[in-house]
Amino acid sequence: MSAVAGRGAAQGVAGGATTTLRRTRRADLGGRAFRGLAVGSGALILAMLAAVAGFLLLEAAPALTASPAELAALSWMPDDGSLWRYVGPLAFGTVLAAVLALGLAVPVSVGIALFISHYAPRRLADVLGSLVDLLAAIPSVVYGLWGALWLAPRLQGPWAWLADHLGFVPLFAGPASTPPRVMATVGVVLAVMVLPIVTAVSREVFLATPRLHEEAALALGATRWEMVRMAVLPFGRSGVVSAAMLGLGRALGETMAVLMILGPGLTYSLALLQVGRHQTIAANVALQFPEANALGVSALIATGLVLFVITLAVNSAARWVVARRAVGGAR
Repeated sequence: MSAVAGRGAAQGVAGGATTTLRRTRRADLGGRAFRGLAVGSGALILAMLAAVAGFLLLEAAPALTASPAELAALSWMPDDGSLWRYVGPLAFGTVLAAVLALGLAVPVSVGIALFISHYAPRRLADVLGSLVDLLAAIPSVVYGLWGALWLAPRLQGPWAWLADHLGFVPLFAGPASTPPRVMATVGVVLAVMVLPIVTAVSREVFLATPRLHEEAALALGATRWEMVRMAVLPFGRSGVVSAAMLGLGRALGETMAVLMILGPGLTYSLALLQVGRHQTIAANVALQFPEANALGVSALIATGLVLFVITLAVNSAARWVVARRAVGGAR
């Protein structure tokens, strides 16, 4: 009787071990499949990035290797046919517009995000959060129409005041152009466009602040603002930097809103209130592409290659800043 019971127990243990082994093998198989899927997805992203870079290089090669005389035949190129003299002011205008937009949008976005996350009543915070998210869904062409037809005429007075009273500053050198289809107006429109992105990301980062950190600051006698300054802002600093870089990416590549406000301009000028001084790469491509011949298309793609490099450099710098902030916070 005992021998039969022993064999039954042994068989039960063996059966349990077999079942456990099968489950372990299935788990390992699922883990390997998920790992392969994750690695494949990452490799696919890198392959797509390399394919875009290769396409730009291949299509831009005719313009990069063309002689100045061939390039000078294009009506919108400099007289000396220098491609780099053409790309340089466009890259300058692109970066200037993006930096101006961030300078206007980030402080306002952080303030709105803090109000929604730590000051507003729950119902008001929900309504404001929904409105901010809706701003991100508005197409850029609508922002362009709003900026060109409604906002620009109403900025004539403020821009004229800046030119009259702060004209000694290179940024506000006058006279202010009429109508104000200038870089300053573009900066305001782009700031409104990137504001919902920066606000939404910053709000989520601020809401993720550990509750114990906030309660500890309040327990030590800190006011709400002191709690935000000591606990919330340090915790969300890297997230705000990431949000700003996302907004910068949109501002660098914006096309229609800029095209509908700015006129053509190819100068290295800081005068934000004067017309015909600036243009961005993306808007210039949209402006010149319909009438460009084969060499002209190649030249425009070369400018797109420069924008691609600028965007990669900006995102790499943002990753470095965020990683450094994370390491500094960990220490």
